[in-house]
Amino acid sequence: MRQYLDLCQRIVDEGVWVDNKRTGKRCLTVIDAELNYNVGNNEFPLITTRKSFWKAAIAELLGYLRGYDNAADFRAIGCNTWNANANENDAWLNNPHRKGDDDMGRVYGVQGRGWAKPDGGVVDQLAKLVNDLKNGIDDRGEILSFYNPGEFHMGCLRPCMHTHNFSLLGDTLYLTSYQRSCDVPLGLNFNQIQVYVLLALVAQITGHKAGMAYHKIVNAHIYEDQLDLMKNVQLKREPFAAPKLNINPDIKTLEDIETWVTLDDFSVEGYEHHDAIAYPFSV
Repeated sequence: MRQYLDLCQRIVDEGVWVDNKRTGKRCLTVIDAELNYNVGNNEFPLITTRKSFWKAAIAELLGYLRGYDNAADFRAIGCNTWNANANENDAWLNNPHRKGDDDMGRVYGVQGRGWAKPDGGVVDQLAKLVNDLKNGIDDRGEILSFYNPGEFHMGCLRPCMHTHNFSLLGDTLYLTSYQRSCDVPLGLNFNQIQVYVLLALVAQITGHKAGMAYHKIVNAHIYEDQLDLMKNVQLKREPFAAPKLNINPDIKTLEDIETWVTLDDFSVEGYEHHDAIAYPFSV
């Protein structure tokens, strides 16, 4: 929690204003940030200086791991974060590759589970790395990447959290996740949760102990209409201790994640928090 608040304060103190063409708003911005999460000790990085709705973040991750390309599928598992990007983004609404209501195009999990090969067929990156890790293999390329510049025009949004690199040392699994852009007041807690849960889940289904997750952010920013709430509300609150995340131990394979896992298979223990903060969301 303290490292999150330190990043927020750093943006307030050192940030530079940058105009954002997509949203039409200015962002107070810093370059290069890193947060680390101790997954092995079950220190769940859930924001405590405001109420955080962790279930939607896990639901979104499940949708990515299943390769969903439709906001309706995300809604069905408890995640509404893709409604606006799929249905309210003018550029995407006028894109000839859009298939209709709720279509997201070839974004995020679509790339992770079905990266199109130029000679035909697809690459299932997630299945490959899970199979390798389950067999004790780390070829220094156990990577899940959603970033495919050749198909940016076929999706509603370029991925922000774009690459997850797994590393196996002995029987302990580590994760390094890379993010090109981060809305710190709103998006970062979603991203923190997903990095943490991704390592916890992959370690569990591959039979390894979870170690540290390293979260690297290139462009960390606060939108101009979020700044007052950050400075005068959230940064004036004292954090509580980190809660713990419980994951159903019956989740043992990638097929389990693809077929029957729901939000009922996750629970948070000991979550103390301040009141919610209604930060504006930028589409």
